[in-house]
Amino acid sequence: MQEELVKLDLAHIWHPCTQMKEHEFVPLIPIKKAKGVYLYDFNDKSYIDCVSSWWVNLFGHSNDYINSKIYEQLNTLEHIIMAGFSHESIIRLSKRLTDLLPTKLNKCFYADNGSSAVEVALKMSFHKNLLQGKLKSKFLSLSNSYHGETIAALSVSDVELYKKTYKPLLLECLNTPAPSGLDYENELKELEKLLEKEHKNINAFILEPLIQCAGSMNMYSAKFIKKACWLAKSYDIDIIFDEIAVGFGRSGTMFALEQCEIVPDFLCLSKGLSGGYLPISVVITNDEIYNEFYAPYNEYKAFLHSHSYTGNALACAAANATLDIFTKDNVINQNKIKSEYINSLWQGFAEFKSVRNVRHQGMVFAFDIEHFNPRFGLEVYLKALEYGLLLRPLGNTIYFMPPYVINNDEINYVINSIKEILRFKNLK
Repeated sequence: MQEELVKLDLAHIWHPCTQMKEHEFVPLIPIKKAKGVYLYDFNDKSYIDCVSSWWVNLFGHSNDYINSKIYEQLNTLEHIIMAGFSHESIIRLSKRLTDLLPTKLNKCFYADNGSSAVEVALKMSFHKNLLQGKLKSKFLSLSNSYHGETIAALSVSDVELYKKTYKPLLLECLNTPAPSGLDYENELKELEKLLEKEHKNINAFILEPLIQCAGSMNMYSAKFIKKACWLAKSYDIDIIFDEIAVGFGRSGTMFALEQCEIVPDFLCLSKGLSGGYLPISVVITNDEIYNEFYAPYNEYKAFLHSHSYTGNALACAAANATLDIFTKDNVINQNKIKSEYINSLWQGFAEFKSVRNVRHQGMVFAFDIEHFNPRFGLEVYLKALEYGLLLRPLGNTIYFMPPYVINNDEINYVINSIKEILRFKNLK
């Protein structure tokens, strides 16, 4: 069965972020079922999902409670047009999200994935400035940033791997250096110089607070974020927080903005929003921006952006169920205990001579491997499969971003297995 499915897959499916020719030697693994932190292939081999299936899964696969709430919703309403209509699930979700956030953030605009949420925020900022009589043509982002792979989202990104091929198509944007760790004074000075020169042209400053995930899990200071955003705001520049990957507890708090002591003009959320079940994203903004568009109808004032599956009722049911679990299980406090335990073991990787920059933020753990082979991470990935681990290194950055339901025995197995893999690869 497994071999037959692989053959059919390779005949008909073009996978994301994949050089398909490598599947001549890299195994393609169809998954039959999943439960908790485990994925099971058609040969009944299990794999611990160490990357939460691209950072989306929070409370385990096939979670009984989320399953029941989706089924409940399925029996009443699956989807409707969101222009002129609404439904209870999205109304409750919007109220619950805004109740979790600073009072100013109280208007929700829905899309269906992270890149689309970024597009919405960029367009809203540009359009709002235009309505205020300010024609600004640029956006500002941090070096090493990643905000998605649609054209505008890619324009404000700075991971060369994804961006370089499409540069002739991209919007003109500005980059300012991203700090790493706790040091940031030089980066703040560079930002100030850039703003003095370019502020009149900049609509918004977009950043991933605390962790640049696709940027090799670069973790940087909340103090830099606070000072940089205040500086940008002093020049009448909007702030966009891309919390698509770090929201919903990944950073150690429900939202990273809590640690940065900043209320952005736009907050982009996705991934963990539905617990990893269904595509949904949201941009949360404020009344000041909303009211710029609030007027008797004319095409110039209307924000004419839409997605066919905006506010999908099943996705909203999954999101509401996810928020239920956060509340009833006191997840943020439980994660602090779990994070401390994982980190106490994770620091052991510093004993390997080839390991650099052992780090963590909340429920994200990473280190870099210094190796002559720039694709050594692929070797780690392949060996990890033998141990029943789904790791997906970023280059030679090894990271661990598990579902929150992982237990101590599973944590111990993951970390001990990674150590065995590094020893097998002669990294002592």
